[in-house]
Amino acid sequence: MQDNIKIYDMVIIGGGINGTGIAADAAGRGLSVYLCEKDDLANHTSSASSKLIHGGLRYLEHKAFRLVREALAEREVLLNKAPHLIKAMRFILPHRPHLRPAWLIRTGLFFYDHLGKRKKLAESRFISLANAESPLKAEITQGFEYSDCTVDDSRLVVLNAMQAREKGADIQTRTRCIAAQREADYWLIKLENQQGIFQIKAKALVNAAGAWVAQFIQTQLKLQSPYKMRLIQGSHIIVPRLQQDDRAFILQNEDQRIVFVIPYLDQYSLIGTTDREYSADPANVVISHQEIDYLLKVSNDHFKTQLNRTDIISCYSGVRPLYDDASDNPSTITRDYILALSSEQQLPLLSVFGGKITTYRKLAEAALEQLQVFFPKMTGAWTATEVLPGAENLNHLEDLVFEIQHQIADVPLQLAQRWANAYGTRVWRMLNQANSLHDLGHDFGHGLYAKEVDYLVEVEWGMCSDDILWRRSKLGLLFSQSEIANLDEYLVKLQRLRAREDAA
Repeated sequence: MQDNIKIYDMVIIGGGINGTGIAADAAGRGLSVYLCEKDDLANHTSSASSKLIHGGLRYLEHKAFRLVREALAEREVLLNKAPHLIKAMRFILPHRPHLRPAWLIRTGLFFYDHLGKRKKLAESRFISLANAESPLKAEITQGFEYSDCTVDDSRLVVLNAMQAREKGADIQTRTRCIAAQREADYWLIKLENQQGIFQIKAKALVNAAGAWVAQFIQTQLKLQSPYKMRLIQGSHIIVPRLQQDDRAFILQNEDQRIVFVIPYLDQYSLIGTTDREYSADPANVVISHQEIDYLLKVSNDHFKTQLNRTDIISCYSGVRPLYDDASDNPSTITRDYILALSSEQQLPLLSVFGGKITTYRKLAEAALEQLQVFFPKMTGAWTATEVLPGAENLNHLEDLVFEIQHQIADVPLQLAQRWANAYGTRVWRMLNQANSLHDLGHDFGHGLYAKEVDYLVEVEWGMCSDDILWRRSKLGLLFSQSEIANLDEYLVKLQRLRAREDAA
């Protein structure tokens, strides 16, 4: 153990959207912050979402008006904070009279248009679907169209971690908290990573461990969790593109649930999600045969293109850690968040139960409000108006793409667009004076060059091929096993080189 133990104002457990959002907010208010994540950033729930920033149209049926109002308002805030990652998208809701009457849908969409502030997003409208170009079955002749947003979920987590670091936070991945206890004046926190076991101290401890939030309280803290959790599995499948334009579909099902069909990475459609109770290790969640059948059936009930299992290109599952509101139906459990604060010996423990990616920023503000009394010199809220990394001086993505093509004369348009959408104006730091594709170093395939990999390792905590391909570049669907092995070999060499440099 080290002799000199570093002291922080706040230590945060968990590198998902809630943990990194709180870290960024707290660091920006002048607190010294340490965040540890046992795996990679966004390794679990935060990269297994439906990739949406949305108000939650179906939550209106459950009378979750506060949550919907907050989420609707956040769409506009987040559009301004990260316009390269978050894009407005139109959603088509086919009308199936035997499931929900038209007047009920119209009423819901009226509230959806007016519950939250809406400046950039277009209002809802009735549409006809009775045309040959419609991908839907001929008997589906009318529907409704409304606005929400799509997001690169795992990159949103990474950007919040980057912003936290730029505000002074210490962000450590592959670092597990193995124990923590209150002492006289501080939390004493024991951590473990590849270098071994070490300790730090904190004036406040934030438990944002997601699906492990209750387990962390019971196992690492040896305390009783104030709330019960419901772990709800949500799964998605990825298939060849079902829709020709850039609109998504929200499909009603006989069980009163809804399923999204969302344009994904230009050539695919993302279909999800499911809702079912989950009781095993959240790290090992995988899609079930029943979930696959469910998603295929909902799609086939609506679309002319009939899918079967052989059409599935990929799939993923995640576990939503929801606050247990005693609901009998997993799909009706509240998606709202609960912040549990205990402050024995004036040493606060704040645990985050539930939440959704759309409201992560408001959750962070609420967390800091609860902790304000322990940090009277902490400054006020700021995240509503400051953009995330990559959105600085970003006016129009089309202009940025043009500028990239001007600097890298031989870059394909699709690659320039991917860079612009992923990195925004931080693309210039990634390219680092390169003027041609040759300057970018080795091509690992599909437009992934060594310079981008180096940047993701140096700046974005990338360590292995999964980090690079699935959570940062979204190129995983294109890479073969041999290409992945080649990338991993390079990453191992790069990590060894960095370790030698650090040792020197």
